[in-house]
Amino acid sequence: MPGFLTNAWVQAVLLNTVLIAPWLFLPPTLLTRWGWVHAWVLGVLLWGTLGWRGYLVVLVYFGVGSAVTKVGYRVKVAAGIAEKRGGARGPENVWGSAAVGTVCALATLVLPAWAGLWHLGFVGSFAAKLNDTVASEIGKAYGRTTILLTTLQPVPKGTEGAVSLEGTLAGLAAGVGMALVGYGIRLILPVGILICALAAVVANLVESWVGAAWQTRYSWLTNEWVNVLNTLVAALLSIGMGLAFGQLS
Repeated sequence: MPGFLTNAWVQAVLLNTVLIAPWLFLPPTLLTRWGWVHAWVLGVLLWGTLGWRGYLVVLVYFGVGSAVTKVGYRVKVAAGIAEKRGGARGPENVWGSAAVGTVCALATLVLPAWAGLWHLGFVGSFAAKLNDTVASEIGKAYGRTTILLTTLQPVPKGTEGAVSLEGTLAGLAAGVGMALVGYGIRLILPVGILICALAAVVANLVESWVGAAWQTRYSWLTNEWVNVLNTLVAALLSIGMGLAFGQLS
C-alpha cells in the first residue's frame, strides 16, 4: 500500500467520499443531501481521530436510530408525531447528536494522556443519544401511558419531555447496548459499561425535565439544542465517573 494511504486522515477522506457520495444522488430517506454532506465531515473527523472504532460507534447509532424511527411509522404519522421529512435527518440533527462526541474525539489529539476519559465521554454521549432516540420512537409507537416528569400527569404522546414505561425500558436497553459496543471494540473498559449506561439514563432524565419545563417556553430551545444538552450531560458524567475510577488511559 502506498505510504500516504496509511495516513488516517487520507483514509478518512477516501472512505467517507466512497461511502457517502452515492447517497447525494439518491432520494433523501435516511439523511437529506446536506445532511449527508455534514455526515461526511463528521465521518472524516471521527476516522481521523479514533479510527474504525469511533466510526463503528456512530454507524451503530445511525443504523439503529434510523431503523427505530420507522417502527410504527404509520401510527406516528396518523397521530401527527412522526419525524419530519419522512425521518430523513438534516445537518442540525447530525450535529445535535454528534457534536459533543466529536469534541471528545478531537480531545484525544489534544490530551492523549487522558484518552480513556475522552473515550468514556464519546461512548457515553452516543449511549445517551441512542437511549433518547429509541425511548422516544418506541414510546410514540407503543407507549400506553405517557406522563410529564414535571407534573407526573398523563399527557398525549409526543409531548415535549414526556416519558412512557415502554419507551424508557427500550431506551435503557439501547443505552446499555451502545455501552457494550464501546467495550466490545475496546474503547472502554468493563467498568465503562456501567458508567456510560448510567450516564445515559441520568442525561435522559435531565433532557426530559428540560423539555417539559422549558422547551415550550423558549423558541430557541429546539430539539437539537436539547440533544446537545443530553449528550453533554452524559459525556461529563461519564468523564467524571471515569476520573473517580481512575480511567485515564
